[in-house]
Amino acid sequence: MEGVGRAVGTGGGDEPRSPRNAPSLLVCRSLGLGDFGTAVPALRALERALPHHDRFLAAPSWYRDLVWLAGLRWTVIPTGPLQPPPWRGVAPDLAVNLHGRGPQSTAALNTLAPRRLWAYGGPTGSSHEDAPWPGPVHDTRLWCGLLEWNGVATDPTNLRWPAPSRGSEPERDTVIVHPGAASASRRWPSHRFAYVARWLADLGFEILFTGSSGERPLAEQVAREAGLGRETVTAGRTDVPGLAELVRRARLLVCGDTGVAHLATAYGTPSVRLFGPMPPSLWGPLVDGDRHECLWSGTRGDPHADHLDPGLAAITVDRVLSACERALSRKGPLDE
Repeated sequence: MEGVGRAVGTGGGDEPRSPRNAPSLLVCRSLGLGDFGTAVPALRALERALPHHDRFLAAPSWYRDLVWLAGLRWTVIPTGPLQPPPWRGVAPDLAVNLHGRGPQSTAALNTLAPRRLWAYGGPTGSSHEDAPWPGPVHDTRLWCGLLEWNGVATDPTNLRWPAPSRGSEPERDTVIVHPGAASASRRWPSHRFAYVARWLADLGFEILFTGSSGERPLAEQVAREAGLGRETVTAGRTDVPGLAELVRRARLLVCGDTGVAHLATAYGTPSVRLFGPMPPSLWGPLVDGDRHECLWSGTRGDPHADHLDPGLAAITVDRVLSACERALSRKGPLDE
């Protein structure tokens, strides 16, 4: 994987400019880990369709690691959500809005005056050239659909990431429990995660609790409630490549509807995923359905609410334990 992702980021805060006399392609996707994972098929489709373009991705700076991990070839331009990407020189030949339906994200790209702009139209449509908004569809199919509307062939199931060239074999006895999520509505209660973790530990598995630095207190709380030591908590102590490697080598991932779940999709690691306000039809895995247990109570709610979603609360511990049993009976991530 030498020469991709991390090798092509901009440095020193300078605005990007094409290093050669080639057309430029700028894609906006300034979101989170799961959002990157669902956009990988669209980014790969653009690489295939426009191999001679210089490709730039307006995204958080830490996307550089994700670009490298996914085997993509893009220069990451550190950009905040709904902000115009830093740019100088000749305007992009093509800008593609994979961030949202607008109007703010589309307007941010329009400030660069690209020769062409591919985007979804807003509720009333922003121009006759915009693709019509398709409504509730899986996030991967949503962005592949935008490209298809503009004549680019895609494969929404092209979600797997390559294993590191010198990667070690998976840890067959490690289970990752990830109790956090971006909003309270998508966080299953900590004491239920603790019960599941204790049950898995009693089966002989090594348990690791993952999360961001901000989620470390929650991970430590779950570990305490499970009767497991602080050494089992890796939350806040791993960078993005480190987290990806933990998921890749794990026997099982247990988590909510959050970004780390998409790493399990990328590496084929068996998983148990607890969906609440949003259904797995919109954010679940499109591949390896036999490896992933997606639990959902059938009701929708606000994914950004500051309280536990009733549908997620309705998922019982016994239901999760049964899903874990099924997932553990299946193949590991690198078995074919």
